[in-house]
Amino acid sequence: MISRITRLLPNRPLHVAPTIVTEPLLWNRQRLRLLSFNMQAGMGMDAAHHYITRSLRNVLPYRRQGEQLARIAELIGRYDVVALQEVDGGSLRSGYTHQLAHLAERANFPWWFQQINRDLGHLGQFSNGLLSRQSPQAAEAHALPGLKGRGIIVSRFGEGDNSLMVLNVHLALSIKARLNQFAYIHSVIKDAPHVVLMGDLNCTHEELRRSPIGDRRWQWLEEELHTYPSWKPQKQIDHILVSDRLHVHSVQVLEERLSDHRPLAVEIDLPVGLYLPPEGLTLPPAGLSLPDSQDV
Repeated sequence: MISRITRLLPNRPLHVAPTIVTEPLLWNRQRLRLLSFNMQAGMGMDAAHHYITRSLRNVLPYRRQGEQLARIAELIGRYDVVALQEVDGGSLRSGYTHQLAHLAERANFPWWFQQINRDLGHLGQFSNGLLSRQSPQAAEAHALPGLKGRGIIVSRFGEGDNSLMVLNVHLALSIKARLNQFAYIHSVIKDAPHVVLMGDLNCTHEELRRSPIGDRRWQWLEEELHTYPSWKPQKQIDHILVSDRLHVHSVQVLEERLSDHRPLAVEIDLPVGLYLPPEGLTLPPAGLSLPDSQDV
């Protein structure tokens, strides 16, 4: 009976991600704007009672979903690299919209990469997504230890000592599962000179400090940036961790209620060798930094 019903449903959209460029590409400025956002598949739950009154949006599309995706596209269009969690890859609940490809087109991102963590066929394509103004030189999807459904996207811009690794992460709800997942992430990033780890980590700063990745030297903030729930943020479970060799200009929670999480943004300086210097200026040798007065 179920197979007969599914034959009547539309085909799920199949989008091939843009090709990764293997040649080194330089950004046109020194500062990079990054955003992490659990978009909750564009369901628009931004109040506590919506978990009940809008519960059908977990399985069925709703009339104004296109407007919600347009608002998300407008938000992410202000940034250079965007890590999205809970993106639908094209199923009944999203009206068979491949949300990542749709957002990339609407926000003018030439490169995107999808990781499907939980494939429920027509009922849901639960994904992580990474969007960038330019292609990294490498991008991989890694399944995390524990129950199926959690993963990371690992991307790398540049090569050698001046390369930048950017990770999009969505961790488990269980403390025990997260401990194993942090150990796995630590093994992935241990040799990388510059790292930005973004995503819905489902944990506090204190747990991060005690976890295996806490052994790495990060730029820890003294205050928590509350991201959840979006209508009355009381805790931080969404994080952007920046390794200590990168200069951070700003970090903030955005006053947006586009899902049950609030977006988190950071602005950093790229490592020397990953951006074009101002006209007439020659980049210093690898391992040296430009003075702040030479920011682009």
